[in-house]
Amino acid sequence: MSRGRLVVHGHFYQPSRTDPFSGRVPADPSAAPAHDWTARVSAEAYRPNAERGNLGHLSWDLGPTLAGWLVDGDPVAYRGFVDGDQGANGIAQPFHHTILPLASAADRRTEIRWGLRDFEWRFGRSAIGAWLPETAVDLPTLRMLAEAGVQHTILAPWQVIGGQVETRRPYRVELGRDQSIIVALYDRELSSAVSFEPSATADADQFTQEWIEPRFAVEPLPDDERPLALIATDGELYGHHQPFRELFLERLVQPRRDRVDRNFDIVLLADVLTEPAAYPFRSIEIAERTSWSCHHGVLRWSGECPDAADARWKAPLRAALERLAAGIDVVSEALTARMPGAPDLWAARDAYVDVVIGAQDEQAFAARWVGSTDWPAFLALMEAQRWRLAMFASDGWYWDDPARPETASVLRAAARAARLVDGLVPSGLERRLLADLALFSSPGHRIDGAEIYRRALAEVGQPA
Repeated sequence: MSRGRLVVHGHFYQPSRTDPFSGRVPADPSAAPAHDWTARVSAEAYRPNAERGNLGHLSWDLGPTLAGWLVDGDPVAYRGFVDGDQGANGIAQPFHHTILPLASAADRRTEIRWGLRDFEWRFGRSAIGAWLPETAVDLPTLRMLAEAGVQHTILAPWQVIGGQVETRRPYRVELGRDQSIIVALYDRELSSAVSFEPSATADADQFTQEWIEPRFAVEPLPDDERPLALIATDGELYGHHQPFRELFLERLVQPRRDRVDRNFDIVLLADVLTEPAAYPFRSIEIAERTSWSCHHGVLRWSGECPDAADARWKAPLRAALERLAAGIDVVSEALTARMPGAPDLWAARDAYVDVVIGAQDEQAFAARWVGSTDWPAFLALMEAQRWRLAMFASDGWYWDDPARPETASVLRAAARAARLVDGLVPSGLERRLLADLALFSSPGHRIDGAEIYRRALAEVGQPA
């Protein structure tokens, strides 16, 4: 029987907690003794894994909003990712953790391009793989990934059509127009045990013997292909969600000194998903508009998902932000059309990521697109687009109640975007946003969305 291959993948992500008005991260007393939750998670998970060298032995994706914070917020952890990449460990992630099947075509394209550019800027190479936020997927999104040069991604086993699918091999998804993308399906039982059963990972050797090795001791694949087991979890699990699991990870993925032979090798995702000429990967169909953390497709971020006690607020919040986005886009297109050279708004927005990540000076960027006369207005529109994209971060809809810090964060992004545009022309975008937000209520706090918005702004000293 062919020797097994184990891939351990960590999805490392934190939402942006930056106040879009001041550029600072507000203190969060609930994260004490840390300043805020990103700082606390980094101290408990990112830095310990970096210090132990784990990031050089597993596959991972690093969210751009987290990477940007790590540069100054935890340089040790950031350097751990940069040094740990070694040209193969990391894969990219769309920039703002947006649920792409719910986004417009233009927004999907920008999120993908921003994420790939951020990866290239930080790691000095193009990403050949990408993690989709919440693994939320449909064919148009996969086509955009392929068009951008992405060759592979990871999905949950229930995100494909065909019942009991063999997860011990990768697959090819045909996308039409002579395009395709390779998909690895993670092992549901192994990933669930690592994520949700602390007793299973108390001892890495025992976990290896009782959970992993049996995966490779069963019936071989028909063509004697080397079987694959892919463990995919949140990266925060290793030290934050479960204390001391950075030690478990170290014992599991790093070279052993005891010379105990296991019936598998630790490999990287890139090693597994390079299609061999000898036996092309089998084709498979995806189940569209599905995700790894919602049993009802993508309803958790768009409507009345049955997993929530009361999710009636989710659709009105999305509708309010989508109407705001449409208003911002109409005004932005009209204003840029009157600027020198009538720059392409969407091409400029795609390129603006260089300013966001610090790869280019904002005035040099503006001079490239509109010259020196209209650059303040042009940059205001670019910043409005930046925060208009940020307001669709998935965290705003993830939980059961909108009266939470995550929803407050997306509402502050919306406020910043609306006020930037309202400051250029009397568009009334914020006034209309407030009216739309008043159409839903917090199930637990009995306040409407407009009041949640006002409180979110008050928390960072902004008048509403």
